[in-house]
Amino acid sequence: MNLVRTAMLLAFMTALFMGIGYMIGGQSGMMIALVMAAGMNIFSYWNSDRMVLSMYRAQEVDERSAPEYYGLVRELSGRAGLPMPKVYLYDSPQPNAFATGRNPQNAAVAASTGILKMLSREELAGVMAHELSHVQHRDTLTMTITATLAGAISMLGHFAFFFGGSRNNNNPFGFVGVLIAMIVAPLAAALVQMAISRTREYAADRRGGEICGNPLWLASALQKIHHGNQVIHNERAERNPATAHMFIINPLSGQNMDNLFSTHPNTDNRIAALRDQAARMGATSTAASGPARATRRSQSVPDTGRDRNGDPPFKGPWS
Repeated sequence: MNLVRTAMLLAFMTALFMGIGYMIGGQSGMMIALVMAAGMNIFSYWNSDRMVLSMYRAQEVDERSAPEYYGLVRELSGRAGLPMPKVYLYDSPQPNAFATGRNPQNAAVAASTGILKMLSREELAGVMAHELSHVQHRDTLTMTITATLAGAISMLGHFAFFFGGSRNNNNPFGFVGVLIAMIVAPLAAALVQMAISRTREYAADRRGGEICGNPLWLASALQKIHHGNQVIHNERAERNPATAHMFIINPLSGQNMDNLFSTHPNTDNRIAALRDQAARMGATSTAASGPARATRRSQSVPDTGRDRNGDPPFKGPWS
């Protein structure tokens, strides 16, 4: 089903590229857009995960640099029956996390420094279990390709403003076509993100509760993350709104139109569903089982090395 959904998404994005290309440059513009779409689809399949991680300047950590965080992901991966993903940390005071990668064998999970400061070990276990469930359901391929292509479509709309607007070069619509492209492109990009069913978030919550052993841990984490995101902005996410759907909670501030097209279900509804699941499982908020039963040991800082620009490592709170 995920392969069919991915194929439909790629086909729609290709058609959208071609349609905007036709509005800008007629048949020649449509063919150029087709070539661009094909290249973007191929490039996204192999490289979109690295692009997203690079956007947020995420740094890979290991058992030496972040033993508790890394060890938690390893234990959760074992419980889920998944290969060990690469583990990343990115510097942001906003609490959030995401998963990426084209398949479980090439997956990565990333958490912000803010989420490690805010959540207990049990709550973090719920969050990372949610992200691993996206990997298990193979949602990550769809999410990473969508993020890359939605951003590219928005860029094509802006591109139309500078290079369209004339009836030369077989442009059948002139400036009217350019205006349509500029208006349709960002809206279509947002709608494509919504096309990835919101039910995948509910499914990831449900499976995440099973993996970590207690859905209430994830429910508590979602509540904290939701409140944290209302007061703490993520500047990189604001500059790259096409990636918003990849996060466990929408990272956008709500000041832009993008938030009107949220790809996430209502947080209160997600929490209610998790509490219902916990009741069916007989789980309580104080029960500690599975990988999160250990207590947080220290507030020492993982050394993530220098970033891609050679800057000193950013600091996170976990050992």
